[in-house]
Amino acid sequence: MTPGASRAALAAVTAVGAAGLGAAVWGVGIERYLFTVREHDVRVLPPGSRPLRVLHVSDAHMAPWQHRKQEWMATLAALEPDLVVNTGDNLGHADGLAGLRHAFDGLRGIPGVYVHGSNDRYAPTPRNPLRYFMGPSEKDPTVPQMDTGSLDRYLSDELGWTGIDNTAATLDVAGLRIDAFGVDDAHRDWDDLDALPPLRVQQRDAGSADLVLGVTHAPYRRVLDRFTDLGADLLLAGHTHGGQVRIPLSSKALVANCDIPLDQARGLSTWSHGGRDVPLNVSAGIGHSIYAPVRFGCRPEVTLLTLLPRD
Repeated sequence: MTPGASRAALAAVTAVGAAGLGAAVWGVGIERYLFTVREHDVRVLPPGSRPLRVLHVSDAHMAPWQHRKQEWMATLAALEPDLVVNTGDNLGHADGLAGLRHAFDGLRGIPGVYVHGSNDRYAPTPRNPLRYFMGPSEKDPTVPQMDTGSLDRYLSDELGWTGIDNTAATLDVAGLRIDAFGVDDAHRDWDDLDALPPLRVQQRDAGSADLVLGVTHAPYRRVLDRFTDLGADLLLAGHTHGGQVRIPLSSKALVANCDIPLDQARGLSTWSHGGRDVPLNVSAGIGHSIYAPVRFGCRPEVTLLTLLPRD
């Protein structure tokens, strides 16, 4: 190799290294703190209904030292939601509940529903991030358990939210009857789709719901298909972290950690099944595993969905 070629090669290696270092600094030290509110309008309400503000929160993965995240989440009450939908993985550490209290206390008394993710029951463990490119992560039954009972008592008894793991609930929100059904974490195969009550898809009789929600932590196809068959007007999920690391300006995540199409692993899209098209919102979530403290091209988020009357 000539001296000129050697210098060019060294310059190229230096440039690549600098770019990699810059990306790491951005993803670890900056972007994971750039919390944002993603807003969408969705026309799913009966004609003549007033707008309904739904705050979709997911994947806080709360650890006790994450004060910036806690302070930002504490401002969410200023969005004045009519309903909160929490799609799980609230805990990221055995002592994460104190941080969740600070984050969520401002939402006390606002109607809400929630389902669990696996980290609401089991502590996170270190993982090789390259394994995610080989398919959904493995299920390790040996990790320590979280205090799920204390989490549920806080969400249900103190905040007033309703747990809908493998069940359904009816809420009266701003003069609307909302039926919501959900499943436990499908990534762990804890979903029991046969336990969900049948709902009318083709028409709704007098006294039936104004809005039907399907809520899951992990947006596996089998769950979204069943929710669609059961008559959901709107599907909400988390789990994917939006890929967590994305190519900037790309419409696709690199990984989803489930079988959802990669271009639907974040944000609002349409789920089509059985002749029905249903809005699907997959939240990229607020946090990350304590063993993977990075966000790149995928800011931490909550979603504010303004539900409007159908045309």
